[in-house]
Amino acid sequence: MTVPGFALNVLILLLHVTFVANYPDGKVTQSCHGMIPRHGHMPQSHSVHTISVNPMTFRPGDQLKAPKATIPPLSTLPPVSHLTKSFSASDCGKKKFCVRNPLNCDPEKEPACIFLSFTRDDQSLMVEMSGPSKGYLSFAFSRDHWMGDDDAYMCIREGQSVHIQPSHLSGRNHPVMNSEDTLEDMAWRLADGVMQCSFRRNISLPDYKNRFDLNTSYYIFLADGAADDGQIYRHSQQPLITYEKHNVTDYPKNIGGSRSLLLLKVHGALMFVAWMTTVSMGVLIARFFKPVWPKAFLFGKAAWFQMHRMLMLITSALTCIAFFLPFIYRGGWSWHAGYHPYLGCLVMTLAILQLLLAAFRPPVHSPRRQIFNWTHWSMGTAARIIAVAAMFLGMNLPGLNLPDPQKTFAMIGFVAWHVGTEIVLEIHAYRLTRKVEILDDARIQILQSFTAAEAEGHAFKKVVLAIYVCGNVTFLIIFLSAINQL
Repeated sequence: MTVPGFALNVLILLLHVTFVANYPDGKVTQSCHGMIPRHGHMPQSHSVHTISVNPMTFRPGDQLKAPKATIPPLSTLPPVSHLTKSFSASDCGKKKFCVRNPLNCDPEKEPACIFLSFTRDDQSLMVEMSGPSKGYLSFAFSRDHWMGDDDAYMCIREGQSVHIQPSHLSGRNHPVMNSEDTLEDMAWRLADGVMQCSFRRNISLPDYKNRFDLNTSYYIFLADGAADDGQIYRHSQQPLITYEKHNVTDYPKNIGGSRSLLLLKVHGALMFVAWMTTVSMGVLIARFFKPVWPKAFLFGKAAWFQMHRMLMLITSALTCIAFFLPFIYRGGWSWHAGYHPYLGCLVMTLAILQLLLAAFRPPVHSPRRQIFNWTHWSMGTAARIIAVAAMFLGMNLPGLNLPDPQKTFAMIGFVAWHVGTEIVLEIHAYRLTRKVEILDDARIQILQSFTAAEAEGHAFKKVVLAIYVCGNVTFLIIFLSAINQL
């Protein structure tokens, strides 16, 4: 009975075991450079305790009295702001190097304007930044389009004050806060829902490891996000990134940027064209237009089949091109995109299988033709449904950053447009079939009446297809315009 009791005690002990991070030599080397504890919390902007000693000078052998520590009373006055008015964009491109979003917005008139300016003064640079005061505003100099090894500066709201903090970005991790010794003339302002901050720094800071030399060109990142009592959280949308590298100490410019890079824009555009336009028209032609265009066209095949095959080949080609663009952009698999990349891989697989299946399509009178038809229809339908689901998920990713809720309404509208067109054509096909059956039962001018009904049905289908194509083009223009404006 002793052994079971001992085992129970060991089990209880193991349940109380926790992991502890320690430093074997007593040194926290990461804190030695900036003298910041690195315990995951923002430092206080002002000291809470003061220590006084008497005397102020001493020699070896002298005795000192115990230091007297006092706690200063907390001030009940609101924090003092050093900025008194909004930043001006009138000198952008003349004396200031400005980055604005939206481009050419005015921070004096538009509270939603995100504004960043650099003004050179001999060997130093005056920086001004403003935008909606959600929690924090930040910008960074980067050698590439990726977060990592970047020189960043943050204006963080703490209650009714703003803390200006230089930092260093290492990968996609939380910023590493650095010493404020590199900044001068720091000032800030909170007014009318807008946060403003400004500071000065030397163009060259060779004694500080993480501060870039600003005589060189860099990509400029602009980001904002939420903060709680000085603790910042990940930005809710993709940072604004300049289209190319710039030297902010060179000639003044007035530039903008994009929250969605070109490769991701092209990826979204190609997938939309493929799975919301060409494949939809190809399906409608194969389903409803066989009797409309039955004559042989190229290579002895019916016209409807040639159109269907061409549209499906275009769909597969666009899908293949679009599929690889995110991998090129990310340099591998994206672990932050949720289910979207998994669904995308499934769509790509089904698209390839459809091509292989179509290449081995059996003859019309083959006993395997029925199996082919059902398999081809099932795989195609599954690919379309999964592709639509993938696009709905992809639109919500920060990499594309489409406007919400317009993006959702546009996608829902397009799906409803296609489904509505299919329903109209299905109802028309059913009524046409019933009409022919009635004529056949009456046995009165069967051939003539059938030909007239058939001609009328073909004309109706062509009108519906023309309207459908016009609607498709309209949705496509709206979607591509939204992507182009990012």
